[in-house]
Amino acid sequence: MEVLKREKHPTTKITSSVNSSSGTIALLGTSADPPTYGHEALLKGLLTIFPRVVTWASNNPCKKHGTSLKNRYQLLNALVNDIDDERLELIQELSSPWTITTLEKASTIWPEEQLIFVIGSDLSEQIPTWEKPKLVLEKARIGIAPRTGWPINENHLNTLKSLGGKVDLLPLTIPEISSSLIRTKPDPSQIPKSILPIIFEKNLYGLKQIPK
Repeated sequence: MEVLKREKHPTTKITSSVNSSSGTIALLGTSADPPTYGHEALLKGLLTIFPRVVTWASNNPCKKHGTSLKNRYQLLNALVNDIDDERLELIQELSSPWTITTLEKASTIWPEEQLIFVIGSDLSEQIPTWEKPKLVLEKARIGIAPRTGWPINENHLNTLKSLGGKVDLLPLTIPEISSSLIRTKPDPSQIPKSILPIIFEKNLYGLKQIPK
C-alpha cells in the first residue's frame, strides 16, 4: 500500500527487538506495481535478518493498479528468482486485499512459527484503519522497515501498542523509490533488470525498450 502525502511528525530512534530464531517467518505482501529496486533492497535486507522470508503480490483496496494481479505476480516472481536465495519464497496463495485474511491463511500453514508482518514506515499510521486491526496484531508481530523520507513516528507506534501490537523496528534502509511515480513517469533505471523483459514483452507501464 502507498500513502499519497507526507506529514511531519515526531520521530523515534530505530532499534530492533526482533527474534530471528529458526521458527520465525517474515511476511511481505506488496502490490509490486511494478517491483522496483526498493522492493529488491527490502527483500535482500530481510534475508539478512530473518531465516525465512515469504512474499506475494496483492491487490490494494485503496488504489487503482497499473496492471493485473497476474502480471504483477509474474514480475515479482522474476525478481524472487533473480535474488535466488532458498530462504526466500513467493507463495501467491497468501494474497488478499485484506491483511487479516492473509494472516489467517499463514497461521494455518505455519501454526507453530512466529510470524512477522513487514510494512514500510509509510504505512504504520494506517494499520488501525485496516479490517479487524486488533486481530491482525494478535496474529503477527509488525516489522516496520524505514523508508527514506518516511521517518518512524513515535505516536504511530504508541497507537499500535495500545491496540495490543508487538512492533519491531527493522535495522534497514529502503531507498526512496516509488512505484506510483514510475507509473506516472516511466523510468526503467528504477526497475530491476530481471523484470524488464516481461514489462517490455507485455507493454506495461508505458515503458519502451530502447533499440540496440
